[in-house]
Parts: sequence; C-alpha cells; structure tokens
Amino acid sequence: MASPGLVLIDKPTDWTSHDVVAKVRKALGTKKVGHAGTLDPLATGLLVLGIESGTKLLTFLVGADKTYEATIRLGQATVSDDSQSETIFTADPETLANLSEKEILDEISKLTGVISQTPSSVSAIKVDGKRAYDLVRSGETVDLKKREVTVTSFELQSLMRGEGFIDIAVKVNCSSGTYIRALARDLGAALSVGGHITALRRTKVGHFDVSLASKIDQLENIKLIDLIDAAKELFPVIELGDSEVTDLVHGKRLLGRASADGLVAGRSPEGDLVAVLEPANKDLKSVVVFQGVING
Repeated sequence: MASPGLVLIDKPTDWTSHDVVAKVRKALGTKKVGHAGTLDPLATGLLVLGIESGTKLLTFLVGADKTYEATIRLGQATVSDDSQSETIFTADPETLANLSEKEILDEISKLTGVISQTPSSVSAIKVDGKRAYDLVRSGETVDLKKREVTVTSFELQSLMRGEGFIDIAVKVNCSSGTYIRALARDLGAALSVGGHITALRRTKVGHFDVSLASKIDQLENIKLIDLIDAAKELFPVIELGDSEVTDLVHGKRLLGRASADGLVAGRSPEGDLVAVLEPANKDLKSVVVFQGVING
C-alpha cells in the first residue's frame, strides 16, 4: 500500500485533472487518490492530491484561497471565455487603440475585493444534473446564478499591444470558487472591447506552492508530504498523550483541551497525525480520525 499523505503535481496543459489522478494512481500502485480543486485542460499548475488516508485532508483544502497567473487578451470575447472556442465579439480597432493602461487599471480595481461574479458558462457547475460545459458544447444556453467571491489582489504585471488585441499578464489571489475566465470576460466587457484567457496557471493553493510540485513525467521521484507535515500547513498542532490517542480512536472527546477557536491537528507521541479536531465548548472533538496511521 502507498504511504498516506499529499502529493503536489504541476499539471501540464491539455491534461485533465482526472488524467493526472489516473497517472499518479498507476505510479503509486493505489486506487485511493483524490484531488482538491479541478484545473481545466487549458490551465497548468498546482494540483494537490491526497494519497490513501491523505484524501481526508482534501476537504480542508477545497475552500482554501488560490493564486493564479494569467494572460488576458483584450479585444475579443469567446463562448468559453478562453482561447479554446469561437470568437463571438471583436472590438472596434479604434476603441482598442485608444484604450489606455490607466483605464485598464481602473476597471481591474473594480474587480478587486468582494465582488458578485457570474461563473463562466463553460464551467463544471451542474445545471439540472449536467455539467454546464457539456450543455454549452451541445448548443444549449446556460444561465448561471451570480455568486459572491473575494479577489484579494488583482495585479497587472505587464501589457503588450498587438494587431487587434492587447495582452495583459496578471496575478490574482482569490477565494475558492472564483473564475479567472469570468474576470477576463468582465474586464473586457467593462472596457467595451471583450476579453478572454489565453493562458492560466495556478501557483498556490492555501500555503502549498507549485515550486514544490512534481512534474508529471518525473513521478518515479514523486515527493510525498506525510500527513503530519501536511496538517501543519493547514492547522495549529497540539501534542497528545497516549491515553488521548486511545480516546480519539474510540470516538471520545478530549475533555478541557479546547484553547482557541478553529480546527487543530492532534499529533501522537510518535509524531503521527491522529486527528483533526474542533472545539466543543471546553472540549475537543474529532472531525476526522486517521486510524490507519495509529494502527499501522
């Protein structure tokens, strides 16, 4: 059996997240592999995978903030809000030529902070049991509801003018559920020139950074983050005594151990992750117990 923990993968373009999971399952010889947050085939960058009981930690990563680097092409709008579908609007050349960097920055600032965003129609959101992107690709019109998301920062890093377009490189830090393609679409619409994504790369999920990720063609040297080290990136860690470990395994609470709000990770005297715990009045109760680690 593969060792439990997390694996960071730098997903290449044109691979689906499912393709990556299948490849890692084969490399590690286990079926128990999951991921925290899908990346589109167009996108590259960080996929966080859970291995064996490490899949239990993915629940706590799905809602983590994320960081992306992207290239937004101003001057054209597309069906999918990226470069993988047909163009539905092309900007007037004079309007595009007169568009200033200040105007772009002004509209970027309006898309920063807590905003209401309509997800891209070509997304994995389900509508009547079917994925929105499947409905759109079959010719149906999809009307998705707006949602509130938080864009912590939206930075313009460079600007390049071409024949009939302006490409801007941006870096975005945002809450889970934010669509970078929708930011490109809305920025282009606000500037009256249209916009879509031509490149997208996820560089961070929570505290995990793509610089530490394994390449998909180097899985023979895959780096596994063991459970306790992974948990340290997510929660404060408390030390447990042997009797407390036994209590948690048997579903009991740790009486009088709550000292702060929020989740904590419990570590055994041997240094293993025992459980993720939450306060219950003055006690701590388990949210997830990693029995496999304790029992070997």
